Amino acid sequence: MKINVEIDCTPEEARHFLGLPDLRPMQEAVMARLQQQMLNAVSAASPEALLKGWMPLLPQTPEQMQQAMTNLFRMFTPGGGGGSGGKPGPG
Repeated sequence: MKINVEIDCTPEEARHFLGLPDLRPMQEAVMARLQQQMLNAVSAASPEALLKGWMPLLPQTPEQMQQAMTNLFRMFTPGGGGGSGGKPGPG
């Protein structure tokens, strides 16, 4: 003997009939938190944030960058204050 039963109902109606809990509020809360974490991760992966994380000793303001570049060029120019100061050594 073979019996086929066909039930036409929505998933909400089936959950209610079987006594299963409604997980929609929990799912919405988890998805909202996941979305916020993903947005925070995207902002943390911006080029500026990555550069600051990888090279924390780099100058942060334009004035500091200009001073650092000036100091760098002075190191490689004669009499600029780098190395021997541009004076020939004893020879």
